[in-house]
This record gives sequence, structure tokens and C-alpha cells, in this order.
Amino acid sequence: MFTATLFDYNGVLVDDEAVHLAAFRDVLSALGIEISDAEYVERYLGFDDVGAFRAILQDRGRAPGDADVAALVDAKRPLYLERAKGALRGFPGAAELVRRRAAVGPVAIVSGALRHEIHLGLDLLGVCDLVRAVVSAEDARRSKPDPEGYLLGLDALSLSNARDECVVIEDSLAGVESAQAASLACVAVGHSYPLDDLRAAGADLVVSNLDAITEEALGSLFERHRTR
Repeated sequence: MFTATLFDYNGVLVDDEAVHLAAFRDVLSALGIEISDAEYVERYLGFDDVGAFRAILQDRGRAPGDADVAALVDAKRPLYLERAKGALRGFPGAAELVRRRAAVGPVAIVSGALRHEIHLGLDLLGVCDLVRAVVSAEDARRSKPDPEGYLLGLDALSLSNARDECVVIEDSLAGVESAQAASLACVAVGHSYPLDDLRAAGADLVVSNLDAITEEALGSLFERHRTR
């Protein structure tokens, strides 16, 4: 069985993509840049803040330097936190799934979110003490779909040479691709993208909600994954 679990955060455990988009819009409005809901989901949802701001500006024909991007990330931080107060919600079944997986083995978070954002959500869910490690945007030099974050997660749980013991829970296409590039089994939940798109991205198991990630389903996936 999978004895360790690497959870993505945004869109898997906590429903805050609308909060992020609003905070992006707050910052970008001063630059005369607008982002539609569809554009955010299709193009930028899988990035961390650095990658998203850089891609947004480049898509508008601008060439931002590292200092420019860092300033935008810093400007977004308090705007996200202010909007998140009272608006942040955990997905149904999120806390229960973390608790169940933590009872089986170590749990880590691997996310493009900033560390303080992740801890805010884990506090909301009441599972901070169950999470062994957090790999955040501050830790990885490259955002998903690069596998760096998940490789760091394996290191944090001392599983670099035992990756078959670990399963990833994701919601984004970039996240699924990241897990696949790290040679990790991946369950994708349809909170953010159509189920068919998640399958096409390479998810090993696709479910419509977290309640469908049962130990029986994970057991079947484990048997398929280790023999492929």
C-alpha cells in the first residue's frame, strides 16, 4: 500500500483559487492588465506566484526582471491574506482525508503557494500537527509542471529511493505532469479541471471529489502502479 502521501494544497485541500485570482487582479490592475476567469484556469493556475506573474507579463509582451516579479509577489501577499480572512474554505472531506492518510504514514504538502498561505489553510482544517513537511514556493526554484517540488517532498520524507511507497493528490494539469515527471503515482481530483483533461494529462486515478479517495481505491492503484 501507499504508506506516504504528498498533497498539493490549492484546489485540493483548500478552495482558494478565486481568492488568488482576485489578489492577482488587485495587483495587475495598477499595470493596466486584466485576466479573465478562463485565462487564469487555462494558463496560470498551475504556476506559483513568481511563475504566474512572469508568464502574465510575458504574454503581454513585457520582459520583467527578477526584481519586478519579486515586487509583484510582495504586493500580492497582504492582499491575498486580507481577502482570505472569512473567505477561505476547505473542500469537503479534506481534513478527514489528511487524517486518514496520516494514520497510515507520513504526509507532506507540495505546493506553489507561499508557506504562510499553506499554514493558514492547514490551521483552518485543523491538521497542522499531522503534516510532516511543507514544500512551498520558497523552497522550489522551478514551479510545476517541473518535478522539483515533488522531488523535494520525497527528500523531506526520506523517500527518494522508495518513491513507489508514495502517492500524490493533485487537482491541476501542471501538478499531474509534475508528479508524473517525478515517477510518482498520482490521483487527480476534479475540483479545478474536467476529469477527461486530468486523465489526458496522465493522472493514474481521477475522481470527482475527495471522498472517492478511499483506501480501497488507493490499494488498487498501488497494485497497478508497482507492476507497470
